[in-house]
Amino acid sequence: MPHGQITDTGRRRLIVLQVLPALESGGTERGVIEVAEALVAAGHRSIVISAGGRMAGRLTEQGSEHVQIDLGTKSPLTLRHIPWLRRFLLEQNVDVVDIHSRMPGWITFAAWKSLPVCRRPALVSTVHGFYSVNSYSSIMCRGQHVVAVSDSVADYIRQNYSFVPEERLHVIHRGIDQAEFPRGFRPTMAWKTEFFHQFPEAANKKLLAIVGRISRLKGHLDFVRLVGELRLHDHEIHGLIVGDVDPRKSAYREEIRQKIATMGLHDHVTLTGHRSDVREIYSISRILLSLSSTPESFGRTVAEAISIGTPVVAYSHGGVAEILAAEFPEGAVECQNFGALTARVRQVLDRADLCIPGVNRFEKSAMLERTLELYEAASEHRNGSR
Repeated sequence: MPHGQITDTGRRRLIVLQVLPALESGGTERGVIEVAEALVAAGHRSIVISAGGRMAGRLTEQGSEHVQIDLGTKSPLTLRHIPWLRRFLLEQNVDVVDIHSRMPGWITFAAWKSLPVCRRPALVSTVHGFYSVNSYSSIMCRGQHVVAVSDSVADYIRQNYSFVPEERLHVIHRGIDQAEFPRGFRPTMAWKTEFFHQFPEAANKKLLAIVGRISRLKGHLDFVRLVGELRLHDHEIHGLIVGDVDPRKSAYREEIRQKIATMGLHDHVTLTGHRSDVREIYSISRILLSLSSTPESFGRTVAEAISIGTPVVAYSHGGVAEILAAEFPEGAVECQNFGALTARVRQVLDRADLCIPGVNRFEKSAMLERTLELYEAASEHRNGSR
């Protein structure tokens, strides 16, 4: 469908570019792909620039275009891409560009700023985290429209980047697909057989899981310590550490393994590596843990686990605190209070009658609808000001 035509929904067809460092794994990456899918489904043209990664295939399979350029490396050499990106914005006649990370944000902003005002696409910046407060991070608040992925992120922006007026700040909570994470989901027997064949040490155990990218801020050392503490009273406890590690941070993975060995937990904590079947892992786990030492902007794994009915115990701050307050307040624990964490996990394990309300207040469909509405409104304003 040519640019400017009307889609089947009666809306003008947009060309939307999203920019981020890579498409390996993580909540930011999944959100970008979900928005890209929604754009294509609505009849728009979706383009993503990144350095690539394991999730790029899904992006192109559903109809988006992927341009593999590394704009995320913090190096003066990355600046050489500014002229190329400037030409790309002009040649592709991009209507809206949405930046999702700081270094790609600076490259995009420089290319965008160099365009004649009448040729600039609408500039959106989506703030996915609580970045260190400095000039470098300020790029995430320099969009014509600034999207905060939770109320906590919006408060962070208001407190630290007061130059963003309220009319430019939009809170659009990230969301999950309840059809993908349905209440009461149970994996197939074939899946369980294969999983426990791969990880026999986890079979017939009370499984606790921590899911997400392996980085120091995510609290894996607290998780290992928790498993060790719980096993003093319950030998059926077994921990699952689910997620991959950035090759540049492999030393932290070795630190986790050393902690496991020091505590004598070699047979009681499993590092699964990257898994695409986290829904199934949530479903076989008695509790999902979220133990980040710094606030999460949203807490996707927390929302996903609660959606299928798996209890969550988490340090209560940032976006995770918002999810727990709305959907499972019993799981909230004071941040870094290990004694309270251990006690709360024991309480949840002991409560056979525990019931999680089946209302999902963080729906992906609402997030996508609001995001596309913002893109359309931003584009209309941009075209009206030409």
